[in-house]
Amino acid sequence: MKFVSIVKPGIIFGNIVTVCGGFFLGSQGLFSFPLLLETLLGMALIIACGCVLNNIIDIDIDSLMERTKHRPLVKGLMSKTTAFIYAIILGILGFLVLIYTTNWLTTGIAFVGLFFYVVVYSLALKRKSSWGTAVGGISGAVPPVVGYCAVTGSFDAGAIILFLILFFWQMPHFYAIGIYRLSDYTAASIPILPIKKNIPYTKIVMLFYTLAFTIAAISPSLFGYTGYAYFIVALILGCTWFYYGWQGLKATNDKIWARKMFLFSIINITVLCIMMAVKI
Repeated sequence: MKFVSIVKPGIIFGNIVTVCGGFFLGSQGLFSFPLLLETLLGMALIIACGCVLNNIIDIDIDSLMERTKHRPLVKGLMSKTTAFIYAIILGILGFLVLIYTTNWLTTGIAFVGLFFYVVVYSLALKRKSSWGTAVGGISGAVPPVVGYCAVTGSFDAGAIILFLILFFWQMPHFYAIGIYRLSDYTAASIPILPIKKNIPYTKIVMLFYTLAFTIAAISPSLFGYTGYAYFIVALILGCTWFYYGWQGLKATNDKIWARKMFLFSIINITVLCIMMAVKI
């Protein structure tokens, strides 16, 4: 069980959903189920590699946070050496799968995502700057681009739109977590925006990001990648999320509001990725 929990299955699943969205958008009627499975397997292994490495890097602060203090490394259920070897094996296998089943562009983009998550975010910025969230957002916006490029073999407007959708989505998503888990981040001295600035300021920033997300989310239809059904659903989801964000400006219980924003963000991106398969 420790080898499963250390790869953070929830994070892998969430990212895999966005890989599917990118794959659906790129397919444009030429859907290959075997290629989808191969792309999902490769990315799942690479994301798992990043999650294990993140566990190793964050073992000290994980012990200070309520939601992470039961992770295998913190509880001593696995050594750092074992975890590192496990991560390397996962990463090698993931890249081999992508190299042999997709293309070099897809593999290279996956590598960039892993590099930003492990080196730039986890090692360099997470503990030093509130900009760490934005850098983490770059790595988190890579999976749908991987799915898209696995099908198309090219980095074009569709790939850029997918990147922007996920990047803008992640900022209010993570800020909502930051507000909801504020005591954890404070205990671990992680300089997220609600701590570096304040919660009211963060709520305003979240509003701007939800607006940017909504514009990016309807863009696939504006550029001819999706049809009217996707456009309507994307617009409704974006406007609803913006409305929830607006409610936060006058919320009396920030924790309850932040949890609502977080939960809706999950519904939002999941439905959006499913709708990318709808061409009407």
